[in-house]
Order: sequence, then structure tokens, then C-alpha cells
Amino acid sequence: MEEMGTEIACVLLGSTHVVSVSSPKIAAEILKKQDAVFASRPESMAARMFSGGYKSAALVPHGDQWKKMRCVLTSEIVCPARHKWLHEKRVEEADNLVRYVFAQCGASRDVDIRTAARHYSGNVIRKLMFGKRSFGQGMPDGLDLDGHERIVKEASETMKKYHDPIVEQRIREWRNSGDNANKEPQDLLDVLISLKDSNGQPLLATDEIKAQTTEIMMAAIDNPSNVAEWTMAEMINQPELLRKAVEELDRVVGKERLVQESDIPHLNYIKACAREAFRLHPIVPFNVPHVAMSDTTVAGYFIPKGSHVLVSRLGLGRNPKVWDDPHRFNPERHLGDGSTNVVLTEPDLPFISFSTGRRGCIAASLGTSMTVMVLARLIQGFSWEQPAGPPGIDLSESEHDLFLARPLSVRAEPRLPLHLYTSF
Repeated sequence: MEEMGTEIACVLLGSTHVVSVSSPKIAAEILKKQDAVFASRPESMAARMFSGGYKSAALVPHGDQWKKMRCVLTSEIVCPARHKWLHEKRVEEADNLVRYVFAQCGASRDVDIRTAARHYSGNVIRKLMFGKRSFGQGMPDGLDLDGHERIVKEASETMKKYHDPIVEQRIREWRNSGDNANKEPQDLLDVLISLKDSNGQPLLATDEIKAQTTEIMMAAIDNPSNVAEWTMAEMINQPELLRKAVEELDRVVGKERLVQESDIPHLNYIKACAREAFRLHPIVPFNVPHVAMSDTTVAGYFIPKGSHVLVSRLGLGRNPKVWDDPHRFNPERHLGDGSTNVVLTEPDLPFISFSTGRRGCIAASLGTSMTVMVLARLIQGFSWEQPAGPPGIDLSESEHDLFLARPLSVRAEPRLPLHLYTSF
């Protein structure tokens, strides 16, 4: 597309038209103006396996099952009241992150940011979903291109091994006991199990609960941890950026308490850093595909029914027609005149954080809280510098994905009063 000088292209894969888009204007036409036309998902081996046979929401083609599960999510799982209800569980994991890094300071001083951020993200969503932070062959015809089906199957089976026994036990506790009339949910799994239909019967079947649980777990981990790792790497390479972030935290929060979610509206520089990481270092090259449910025209081009449309996260965020010096990590570009509250959502699609439309991420509040808190706790709680060796953090991307080629391992020193690390 770069060589052709185009921001929309079509490739015919077998009998399927696959349309790639790297223009914010065209992406907005697809995901906003014609959202209803492109509201479906393609069927695929991976989508079928991870969604438990199309029983969840995000990967499911348009239809009654998707409408049912999306309604459950928006009304019962990611609504503002539920977000507030789960606040203390998120705080516990922010505290655990600080405790973990502090312990590393007392050992080798070297901290693997990728490990810390992924454990934080994984533990947050496990705590919200399960109420606790830890858990204890190809197709018959042999078709398994590049081993992808084996990889997907193994990943799916690993998640099922840990999640399904918890789900099954919890369902038995709720549905086989006679004293649940006044029982109150304690976490998101309880919420899914306790939902009733108009006849007072369980709204969700066991396989639907399992599928939606898996999907929520998958959606919550990689984005916040990837943003945290890339942001810290870029900031350590540009110490002036790290200094500005520390100054903001000292001004807004001070050094006598730990940063909390209630501080997020006032942490515009930290949020600008997160936005810049979403722009320059997306977790994947493309958004989850959309499927055209009818013939349509986009940007003057005919898009036949059944086409798969891929919005390029890389193409949007690094588009030189949209961004000055697009390959430079520059949080200042998101601050404007400094008079408005910086947010991580981006409905006009100059880059993608949580996307938009019917198929956009419906948990932007949770995603924002997790992303900003992991960054803010790391930056407020510790001074960071690269370990001994050649100057500068290597910012090369992996050959296989968009993560840093090497996990970010840097040195940390506590910068707050000792009692803040030992009072948990």
C-alpha cells in the first residue's frame, strides 16, 4: 500500500475480498457512518475455538447470539455501577504491583517490565472475574497451515484447563444450593451465573458463561501491558519525558500516598504518553476483521457483500499524512493547548486504542484504568534507569509481532517513603 501510494486496497484471497484501510477518514466511514453494514465478523477456526463455538460477543458473527451477549456485557459487566463496584479489587492489584517491584529492588535491582505489567494485567482481570488473583492434533484432513491450528488449540486448552473447573464449581454452588435467593454476587463470574431470564431461569448456559469468561480474560491483558512496556522503554531512552511524568505525579499526587484511580482525570501527561504508545506501538497490526453484510460503497470504491475489512492500526498510527514525524515517540502531540482532559479513546480514528462503533471495545473505562494505573504506579513509585551496557534501550520490534524484540529489563530504585511500600 505504501509503494502504491494508497490508503485502501483489496486483495482476493480465494473467493474472499479482503480490504485493508490505513486512512482515518475511510476507517471512520466504515466504523462510524456505515457501522451497521460492517457489524459482522468472519467465521474462522481461531474465532470458533476461542468463542466456544460462537457463544460469546467479540468474535461472533452478527446475529441473535451476539446481540444477547453484548447486551449482557453492556448492562451487567462493564456498566459504570459495576466498574465502581470492583474498584477495591483493582486497587489491590495496583498495590501488589508496587510490592512486587519493591521486592525486586531489594534483590537484583533489575526489573522485567514485561513480566511485571503482564502479571498486573492478568491478576486484575482474574481478580475481577474469579475473585482471586492466581490458579493454581490438527484437523482430520491434516490441514494446519504453519501450525496455527495447533497453536490456537493449545492456547485454548490451556485457558480451559484453568478457567473451566472454576466456572463449573461456581455454577454448582449457585444452582444446586437452595439458599441462594438472597446471595449477592462477589465478582463478574457470579454476575454471569446469577442472571435470570423473564421466567426466572438462568439466562446463560454453561458454555456461554465459559466462552464469555475466556473472551474477557483474553481482552484485558495484552493491551495495558504492551502500552506500559513500550512507554517505559521510550521514556528511559528520552529521560526528559520520564522527568515530566514524575513531575506531574509529584504535583498531582505528591509523595505521601500512592496514586489512585481518582487521580486519573488530572494525569494528562501520563495519559498522553499512553496515547502515544497506542499510536506508535499497537498491540497488533490490524483490528479484528469486520464483514460487510451487504454490498456498499466506501470512499468511492465498491465493497461486495461478504468482504473482510481490516483497519490497519499501524497504517493509521504511523500515517505521515496525519502525523508529523510519525515514528518519533512524542507525547506532547496529544496535549493540545493543555486546557482539555486527555482521554485514551479516539473516536475519529487517527489511531486505534479501543476502536469505535458496534464492534468497538465496550470496556474503555476498565482499559483506561488498568493502562494508566500500571504506568502511574511504576513511574511514581520508582526511579528507572537502563542497566549497565551500551547506552540506549533497543527499540526494535520482534520479527513475529509488535512487542519489543527483547523484554524490557531495567533498574529500579524506590523513590517514596519506605512506609508506602510496607503498609500493604
